[in-house]
Amino acid sequence: MKKSLLFLLVLLQSFAAVAQKDSSKVSQLSIGLNFLTHGEVCLGGLPLDNDGVAEDRSAFLLGRTRLNVGYSRPHLEAKAVIQNSAIWGMSGNKALNLYEGWVKMTADCGLFAQVGRIALSYDDERIIGPNDFAAAAQSHDGLRLGYEGHGHKVHAILGYNQNGDNVYAGTYYVGGSQYYKNLQTLWYHYDIPGFPLGASLLLMNVGMQAGVMRSEVNPPRTVYQQLVGGYLNWHPKFLTLEGSYYRQMGSQASTGMEVMKLETWMASVKAVVKPWENVNFVLGYDYLSGDNYISVPGAGGLGLVKHDVLRGFTPLYGSRTKFYGILDYFYESAYINGFTPGLQNGFLGITGKIGPGFSYGATWHYLAVATDLEGLERALGHSGDIQISYRFTKDISLSAGYSLMYGTETMDRLKQGKGSKWAHWGWFSLVISPSIFTSKW
Repeated sequence: MKKSLLFLLVLLQSFAAVAQKDSSKVSQLSIGLNFLTHGEVCLGGLPLDNDGVAEDRSAFLLGRTRLNVGYSRPHLEAKAVIQNSAIWGMSGNKALNLYEGWVKMTADCGLFAQVGRIALSYDDERIIGPNDFAAAAQSHDGLRLGYEGHGHKVHAILGYNQNGDNVYAGTYYVGGSQYYKNLQTLWYHYDIPGFPLGASLLLMNVGMQAGVMRSEVNPPRTVYQQLVGGYLNWHPKFLTLEGSYYRQMGSQASTGMEVMKLETWMASVKAVVKPWENVNFVLGYDYLSGDNYISVPGAGGLGLVKHDVLRGFTPLYGSRTKFYGILDYFYESAYINGFTPGLQNGFLGITGKIGPGFSYGATWHYLAVATDLEGLERALGHSGDIQISYRFTKDISLSAGYSLMYGTETMDRLKQGKGSKWAHWGWFSLVISPSIFTSKW
């Protein structure tokens, strides 16, 4: 903490030294709106009703409105994004919130400091990303310190979160608007000059609440998990190769706020080939470790197994729909008994453009668990995603997609429902982002 404060003090002194010199340069204020209208129809993916008929459980329209205000001048930037997101017809709408609100100071030498609520995005967004396909998306309260220059980027992110009603009564933190109690992250990226290769290193220490408030048997405390790994991106003219590897360790609070040891890992590889100007072929494979000895009981069975170590990898704060299918079927809803058997995801696809403003994409996934299951195969099934987009103008675009998943008996049993073996899902998103006001002085 002392080093962070010293870094911030040096940066403020550097900023003060150039502020007067740049006072005559241009300042800019911009105001814009972002309107999202999103609709979904989903059939399947949840248990059937008592008559054995698949119920249409997801048919709705959602509206999201954002007011974006930005200010910039040399060595100083500020941004505020006020957001409202709600289902059409929803009563008691209290979904108004601050999605982003930060100020950033930059020195001539490349040092910077940014503080406030920030939508973070790193590398391919597998571990940290805004997850903007979700209606509300995600952002983080924190302090970001860093340096960028000469091909090097170094970012340090510090976060500390608290419940409003506990400000004067301790540090117990459960159910807040953020995902963790405290966070320390270091990210380093280097682009090799004259060579199409970029490499990143990510180190994270995440503190989570454990224990029960005012309990002597299971007293409240903070437990920490660590993540370490890296990401590579090699991108010559007609080919892009990406690879990543991450390990998680430390401790994690499980059901009942009990603490368990954490030992997980994941690896991925992806290739994108561009044989023609507007066509890309995609091929890749993801492996995310899973918990051992998961008991999968039949109807009416409990299937309880004691676990001493958690081995199911968690993608933490990434943009998950980018990797495991748009249905996001594996890391947003729990498996039986709350443990995860991990995931193997082999995929291939095609993306491209047809004429001005029109783009398309199609991806097929073969899915399987990463651990052995007693009496069941590893295969989970197949899923496919099709998406098309058309940009009418620079601030009006329309996207639509269709997803189909067909699962095996393993998928059925792990998700505890006869309707879990298959799902159809269609969606559309209309985005209108007009610029309302821009001024320079």
